[in-house]
Amino acid sequence: MSGENKKNIKNTNAKAKMKKSSSKPTTKKNNAQFKSKNTKSAENSKSKKQYRRKQEPKVNKPPIKIAFLGGLNEIGKNLTVFECNDDIVILDCGMAFPDGDMLGVDLVIPDFTYLEQNKDRVKGIVITHGHEDHIGGLPYLLSKVNVPIYGTRLTVGLIENKLKEHSLDKVSLHAVDAGGRVKLGCFDIELIHVNHSIPDAVGVAIHSPAGTVVHTGDFKIDCTPMSGGMIDLSRFARLGDEGVLALMADSTNASRPGFTATEQTVADSFDTLFRRAIHSRIIIATFASNISRVQQIINCAVKFDRKVAFSGRSMVNYMNVAKELGYLEVPDSLIIDIDQLKDYPMEKVVLVTTGSQGEPMSALSRMAYSDHRKVSVGAGDFIIISANPIPGNERTVGNVVDELLKRGCEVVHESMYEVHVSGHACQEELKLLHSLVKPKYFIPVHGEQKHLRKHMDLSLSLGMKRENIFIGDIGKVLELSENGMKEGAPVQAGKVFVDGLGVGDVGSIVLRDRKHLGQDGLIIIVASLDVYDGHVISGPDIVSRGFVYVRESEGLLDEVKERALEILEDCARRNIHEWGVIKNKIKDDVAKLILQRTRRSPMILPILMEV
Repeated sequence: MSGENKKNIKNTNAKAKMKKSSSKPTTKKNNAQFKSKNTKSAENSKSKKQYRRKQEPKVNKPPIKIAFLGGLNEIGKNLTVFECNDDIVILDCGMAFPDGDMLGVDLVIPDFTYLEQNKDRVKGIVITHGHEDHIGGLPYLLSKVNVPIYGTRLTVGLIENKLKEHSLDKVSLHAVDAGGRVKLGCFDIELIHVNHSIPDAVGVAIHSPAGTVVHTGDFKIDCTPMSGGMIDLSRFARLGDEGVLALMADSTNASRPGFTATEQTVADSFDTLFRRAIHSRIIIATFASNISRVQQIINCAVKFDRKVAFSGRSMVNYMNVAKELGYLEVPDSLIIDIDQLKDYPMEKVVLVTTGSQGEPMSALSRMAYSDHRKVSVGAGDFIIISANPIPGNERTVGNVVDELLKRGCEVVHESMYEVHVSGHACQEELKLLHSLVKPKYFIPVHGEQKHLRKHMDLSLSLGMKRENIFIGDIGKVLELSENGMKEGAPVQAGKVFVDGLGVGDVGSIVLRDRKHLGQDGLIIIVASLDVYDGHVISGPDIVSRGFVYVRESEGLLDEVKERALEILEDCARRNIHEWGVIKNKIKDDVAKLILQRTRRSPMILPILMEV
């Protein structure tokens, strides 16, 4: 090969190497430019999506409103209203027993005015269990707002029996098992099994567009209940994992430390007491609705070969319903009529009765005061009061116990032996449920102010923020959403008194008059006046009731008569014929006279007639 050709090959190879080496950085540069271009494109696309997302309106969940018509700052009368998307669902509808100042009142129910005004929006009533403080107001509400009722089988059976007494036979009742769900408008109500002092009790999970609200109802945690199995804690835990907007929990025992004792404790105590009363007639007073307690009594009666009788209308009604529905296991021929007690030796019978709260008209109270038509008590009777006094009833229960002791009875009550355990959760049980449910907001319910406040303290100790806790009151409305909690405009609420067949016709003024009459009595002043000139034709006659004994106070009543006559004649001379003016003058002057003489203020009632 010539030198020139070798030189050309070298030049060609050099040029190729230069071309090859120069092509590598060019490729890297192009890749970098391509990547940069794609990155910018992705960033632009992402920013466009973010911009579009900002431009799209955010869909807020609707709020849920909770109106409290009963069950707060009081014991009993439980009624809560839930509203969302123009739909209303009612949870429970109870009653309360009158206190000592409600003279003549039979029972107290919530004010239903708000529900009457919105009855077209009410989709249904859900009942947690069959106690009177949760179902006792239903007949009075259903007579005004007729909507379907949902509850477990025993609860519905007890409601049906109650409605028959009030001749309400056109109400739609639906039995739902624990674990079941009910669709009411935009609400999806889930029933959750809990333990309480009556079978078939449930809490509820209220699923709504606003979120889930869990209401425990009355509950406790009992690992060995008499019936129905343990509370469904696993479901509460799953709800907590899914997310709970608010928890509403029973506060009755929030001030009691520890755990509530199991019902099995009472069974052991009954066994001991039955052995102790081997030669006595046993009389046991308990709540008519405490079917599990009655089952324990029946089991002991079978064991010790005794017959069982029931006393008290509510007791008989509850036991009949429980037996028909299979919640009470009673051997054949064990139950006898109360009239058959005299046909058996005292040591062979057990009488189960109402009156554990010392109610004046209850069976046990009538026995204590020798007013029972079929049962007389005395030496040889062993009486067990298997219930805690409801706050405010301690004195009446104590009076009944004293009367029974005076008659020679042996009396055992809750403070002496474990013959009663509560159906409500104590502090450690409440803490456990809070920890499982993990709510965003918390509303303590069912209790007086001291119970609600103590329950709030428990939730604070578990890390709940104070601003996420609401202490409610009757008539208040709470509005909840994922964005916050606020108080809404209050609704009409309060107490309505039932007196005989009258509902709401007894108010604060009537009660004030009854109290006045009960404390100081009544004086009636009757006179006949001339229709033309207003002078007295006959009278005035003085009638005293509950003020003084007439025969021993004739001088005082003569003074009253003279003073009333002076006033009437003075009005006639001054040509005063307006009866309102005349009556007020008599009331004022006679009241001053009696106050000076006796330091008492009876009610003065002038009755004037024209002749």
